[in-house]
Amino acid sequence: SASGETFETRDPTTGEVLAEAQAGNSDDIDRAVEAAWDAYESEWANTDATERQRLLGEVADRIEANRSEIAKIETLDNGKPIREAHADVALVADQFRYFAGAARTHGGETVPSGSGKSIQTIREPYGVIGAVVPWNFPLLIASWKLAPALAAGNTVVLKPAEQTPLSVLKVMEEIDDVLPDGVVNVVTGYGEEAGAPLTEHEDIRKVSFTGSTAVGKQVMKAAAESVTDVTLELGGKSPVVVFPDADIEHAVRVMMFAMFYNTGECCTAGTRLFVHEDIYEEFMDAFVESAQGLQMGDPLDSDTRLGPKVSEEQVERTLSYIEQAKEDGARIVTGGGQPESEALADGCFVVPTVIDDIDHDSKPVQEEIFGPVEEVFAWSDYDEMIAQANDVDYGLAAGVITNDLSQANRAARDIEAGNIWVNHYTDFPAGQPFGGYKQSGIGREQAEETLDHYS
Repeated sequence: SASGETFETRDPTTGEVLAEAQAGNSDDIDRAVEAAWDAYESEWANTDATERQRLLGEVADRIEANRSEIAKIETLDNGKPIREAHADVALVADQFRYFAGAARTHGGETVPSGSGKSIQTIREPYGVIGAVVPWNFPLLIASWKLAPALAAGNTVVLKPAEQTPLSVLKVMEEIDDVLPDGVVNVVTGYGEEAGAPLTEHEDIRKVSFTGSTAVGKQVMKAAAESVTDVTLELGGKSPVVVFPDADIEHAVRVMMFAMFYNTGECCTAGTRLFVHEDIYEEFMDAFVESAQGLQMGDPLDSDTRLGPKVSEEQVERTLSYIEQAKEDGARIVTGGGQPESEALADGCFVVPTVIDDIDHDSKPVQEEIFGPVEEVFAWSDYDEMIAQANDVDYGLAAGVITNDLSQANRAARDIEAGNIWVNHYTDFPAGQPFGGYKQSGIGREQAEETLDHYS
């Protein structure tokens, strides 16, 4: 960094310092943007789609060749169970492979206009993209931005979350000799010192941001000063609807994945669960038993199913929402605090928590908790349930669990969400457009149409 300052990144399982990263600031952002434009104008703008495809394929090869080491770094820095980190790294490689292929199919069209004339449209890259990624999926979400931006012919300045910079830096180290200098530039640092100068920079032609809705609004305001285009993937408070015909054992398995994957630190997490009253008690008994049986512990242990949250700050945030639920008269069915085990005392752990008898207008229901906390509601009337499922500011994802295909399609049409899974959850194959309604963001990631957002 220009200042010479650094900051610590810690292992959320033990609290120990893993490494020191450079504390970037506006001077470093300026240098990175200049390097990105130099690379774009001198070389990358003239690199054809065939060559971009080859290079992105090689990036995928390098990631796959170092999959185990990258996954371990991701787990140490973020706290997610190692099996989930391995799955993330595989998806990262797949993103680069998908967009390597898409690079050669992305073009314009010829439109007949009468009188023997025709109109030719051409898709052109913006130039330099500014990308800001969060801490919950540090490398995967970085790939959701890097792969399409590069495939479309842009160069990038990327700002990782200050809590989890290490896996991105490891990948940059592995691909340093693949991409030309300056095509990808990484500036580590805090949001105010590095993130804000990036999203406000007058020489950034496009901003792609993933994070909270509150910060997303700030990014959008900053981009407006330079009339800079934005893609925003923001918060979620996703409903999952269980119909009375659902197989309860299967529904519980789906909900364990929907709620507790990545320790509940997912913008798509199925945090509001609507279970039909005919099966409510039977479902709750099985669901609570499964939640209580989740193995918490060292995320490097392959048997661990629930790792620590990313930081003490996030632990305190989660616990404050649980306390608010109690104050609002809700019933804590299970969990509600931190584990009593001495072995976990130094880590950022929160016990899987299930809450019912809570008013849907309550703050913990309306706002994103971003932790292993499920709020459950019984329903009987379909229209009332749909109205309640849509009664939040968000619309990122949802789930429907039923054996009736017509019922599934009806609910999927009626729920306001960008991604709706039927009888499963949290599946992100390359090619599936990802993004939300309302205050969950603008634009779609992961799919061929994403290239239009980067050109």
